Amino acid sequence: MDAKTLNIPDEVRQEIEAFAAEVERLNRGEVGDDDFKRFRLQQGIYGQRQDGEQMVRTKLPAGRITSDQMRTLAEFAEKYSHGILHITTRQDIQLHYVKINDVPQGLEDLAQAGITTREACGNTVRNVTACHKAGTCATEVFDVAPYALAVSKYLLRMDLTQNLPRNFKISFGGCNGCSLAPIHDIGLKAVIKDGVRGFRVLIGGGLGSFPH
Repeated sequence: MDAKTLNIPDEVRQEIEAFAAEVERLNRGEVGDDDFKRFRLQQGIYGQRQDGEQMVRTKLPAGRITSDQMRTLAEFAEKYSHGILHITTRQDIQLHYVKINDVPQGLEDLAQAGITTREACGNTVRNVTACHKAGTCATEVFDVAPYALAVSKYLLRMDLTQNLPRNFKISFGGCNGCSLAPIHDIGLKAVIKDGVRGFRVLIGGGLGSFPH
């Protein structure tokens, strides 16, 4: 085993190895673009309109990221991308113009820092978001970030969430409107009733062509 992979969980390392093998099959013409598309989307990789260029989207539950992880992303951007980090509306960071053959090594670099791209794209449960001031907001009912992190961890790689009819979005909010709960498939707003923490749950929201 390469010393660089010692800090990577076995299931993550196996996914990266499987992605590398699938890229090799693609290069040899043994797998079609449509089949590869389904595979790469599950791993958080979008094909760009430019030939051979990919967009790599990380998954940062509740928008939480450490300084070491930020350095890793900056190094990724300089080494594999075009030096720019794009912050998304789901509190993720994505990187564009990554060559397909560089993606497996890039995923390994991210995994070393505890960053995943798994299920950041495709018809899966997307990144679980939380109030950007969770844990620090003076008006929050309570800190919702631990709950968002727990839900994200529970749903990641779950068989039930791998091939949904559409992408599915969940948010947690601790104060007034910060999580945009009404426009999520499931929006949870912190409440305390009779001294017990809980959530008011809103379901069925969305944006797209027909906001509801």
